[in-house]
Amino acid sequence: MAEDWQEGGFGLYVHWPFCAAKCPYCDFNSHVVSSVDHARWRAAYLREIARYAALVPDRVLGSIFFGGGTPSLMPPETVAAIIAAARAAWPMANDPEVTLEANPGSVEAGRLALYAEAGVTRVSLGVQALEDRDLRRLGRLHSVAEAIDALDIARKYFPRTSFDLIYARQDQSLDAWQAELGRALDLAADHLSLYQLTIESGTAFGARHAAGRLPGLPDESLAADMFHATQEMTAAAGFHAYEVSNHARPGAESRHNLIYWRAGDYVGIGPGAHGRLTFGGRRHATEAWPMPEAWLTQVESGSGESLRAVLAPEEQPTEFLLMGLRLAEGIDMARFARLSGVPLNAATLAHLGEIGMVEVEGGRLRATPAGRAVLNAVIGALLT
Repeated sequence: MAEDWQEGGFGLYVHWPFCAAKCPYCDFNSHVVSSVDHARWRAAYLREIARYAALVPDRVLGSIFFGGGTPSLMPPETVAAIIAAARAAWPMANDPEVTLEANPGSVEAGRLALYAEAGVTRVSLGVQALEDRDLRRLGRLHSVAEAIDALDIARKYFPRTSFDLIYARQDQSLDAWQAELGRALDLAADHLSLYQLTIESGTAFGARHAAGRLPGLPDESLAADMFHATQEMTAAAGFHAYEVSNHARPGAESRHNLIYWRAGDYVGIGPGAHGRLTFGGRRHATEAWPMPEAWLTQVESGSGESLRAVLAPEEQPTEFLLMGLRLAEGIDMARFARLSGVPLNAATLAHLGEIGMVEVEGGRLRATPAGRAVLNAVIGALLT
């Protein structure tokens, strides 16, 4: 069990917490500030990489992911320094995936060539909508035209590109979403992330919704129709739904995110970053201080971690099931049994199979398309 993480691989997540503006739907750890001491931040990231390399040395690093916040606000020299430090800290896979999330604003798009020179191999653009009215409603600072320009530029410099869209937006009809998704599929290179709008507490949208000032949101029936239309259209275009919200041409799946979903190990550095690391025969959860200045100060004092805890025996198999059933490939049932000490309940599996929620083949458990539409309920049944 101690080396189970090798089934999923090893990656590095780097969180850049700053944005030019806070989107009203966003519940990520992001902050708007007037200035950033980039030299100080660069030194802190490098210090954290060195600390984790001493803790878990001699692993093959398969991927690096710069998330945020808005990592495309990072100076390219900071990105280059982090990649170089990671290469020096761990042996790197022959064909590593290095992803950077970017916003499509025209100034940032012009920096994409510098990120490619720094070692980034994949860019994920936060397009979010292909309607200017809805971009404004979502608090985005770019236009549709700027997003398309950014996609064109990204394809010139990176072998792999992806972009995000949010659907089930205010006043959005099924026909309108299908037309927008059709346009997105025409624009896409090899990967799309397609998320239903969720209203989270603690966000501006959450406060508006609670006050009854967020009209036009689709009901559950319309949202479900949009989800099913999304699956049908992406599949027909050759973008298979390898994960509930992620669609890719064969071979273009996000290798870094697969580490999470396959229960691999990953280092998380930067404010609020989470990690999962196996050492000393136990799997640990790590969390970093969430507030930027606090994280920076703590790193300079020795460590950016606010928490390091050994996962309880029941937590590891539960996480494996929660994450793995999001994937079209499902989970290895024998691996679950090794982690939990007991196999999944045969009667529950049989019942879920009879009603078309799951299927078992070759020792793997997968949620069916119908099961993935109600995945939380399926997982809840398996865990009881």
